[in-house]
Amino acid sequence: MAYTYAYPRPALTVDALVLAGAGEEWKILLIRRGREPFAGMWAFPGGFVDMEETLERASLRELEEETGLKLTAMEQFRVFDAPGRDPRHRTISVVFYAFLPEVGAVKGGDDASAAGWFPLNDLPPLAFDHAHILSQFLKWKLP
Repeated sequence: MAYTYAYPRPALTVDALVLAGAGEEWKILLIRRGREPFAGMWAFPGGFVDMEETLERASLRELEEETGLKLTAMEQFRVFDAPGRDPRHRTISVVFYAFLPEVGAVKGGDDASAAGWFPLNDLPPLAFDHAHILSQFLKWKLP
């Protein structure tokens, strides 16, 4: 018999925050969302965690599916769990990050219509709460 749970469950997602470069030349990897919500807007690569995978594995999988960039490891930054951060339903996201010495070739795939590297000082508007997440990350890692 399957276990049932009487309380509503939030969705669990991961986001991959990937920076390349150094000093004043940092660039961030973003994907253009191919689906609602926020279709056409730029966001971090990411998505829902499958039942059989770890959080880090999910972040690596989503990164590769949506950008073609294959990494072997990422570090966990923190959890973002504000109610209403995703208009579809209650979503909790664990953000992972990686620093690369230089930008790599990327191409939008899966539910990302495009992927690209953007200078940190010239970003497009970001979907969800990704501008807030990036701000928190930069205060922590690149003060």
